[in-house]
Amino acid sequence: MPNSALHVARTGLEAQDARMRVIANNLANISTTGFKRDRADFATLAYQEQRVAGQQSTNQTAYAVGLNLGTGVALVGTSRIESQGTLLQTGNTFDLALDGDGYFQVELPPGGQIAFTRAGNFTVSPQGNLITGQGYAITPPIQIPQGSQSIAISPDGTVSAIQPGQTAPVQLGQLQVANFVNPAGLRAIGDNFLVETAASGPAELGIAGQFGRGQIRQGMLEGSNVNTVEELVEMIEAQRAYEINSKMVSAVDEMLRNANQTL
Repeated sequence: MPNSALHVARTGLEAQDARMRVIANNLANISTTGFKRDRADFATLAYQEQRVAGQQSTNQTAYAVGLNLGTGVALVGTSRIESQGTLLQTGNTFDLALDGDGYFQVELPPGGQIAFTRAGNFTVSPQGNLITGQGYAITPPIQIPQGSQSIAISPDGTVSAIQPGQTAPVQLGQLQVANFVNPAGLRAIGDNFLVETAASGPAELGIAGQFGRGQIRQGMLEGSNVNTVEELVEMIEAQRAYEINSKMVSAVDEMLRNANQTL
């Protein structure tokens, strides 16, 4: 029994350590554009079933309750919370925010793998292409001709500008927004990028503002959806749970010491 209790307490320590790591990552990214906080999900480990409820205790009676001993807890996954972050006004022409569901598409080198992001802090390359801060091109590609003025990006993603020698705006292209059946199934690869998996399903591309896709807001960025107060409460809870499991280890160790001295 003491050895089993030590094992259970150890799983509790490992679980709370993993939870603290998730909280630490959330707080570290509190200022990251488009960041979505994670939540640690736990599940009980297998139970040791020593007696089944309803099992015959005598020829005439049966046990009303079973005898099941738990073996601890385990981290089964981290869920990304997809709630909307605060939209922050920047005034930058090429800062874009999604007001609602969806992701921008980016082509990653080498090989042209498509990644998805909520971080819309874009810029223009020397060739006039709309790119991310890392230099990766937006897809479908949008090219801004040299000398273009009054560049406007409408809520549906239509990009237009007034070109030299003209007075009427000319449409340069249209941004597409990707949706997923299960966005929580996307895999984070760093640099604010996500890639699709079998769990997320394939990207469903379309026009911003249609079929549940968010609208595009020019001159704005989406902030992180991390709430400092909530994370601090989670941190205190994890710290207390870790301390309790540590005390359990000490208590079982004391029990073993007393048993050894007595026997």
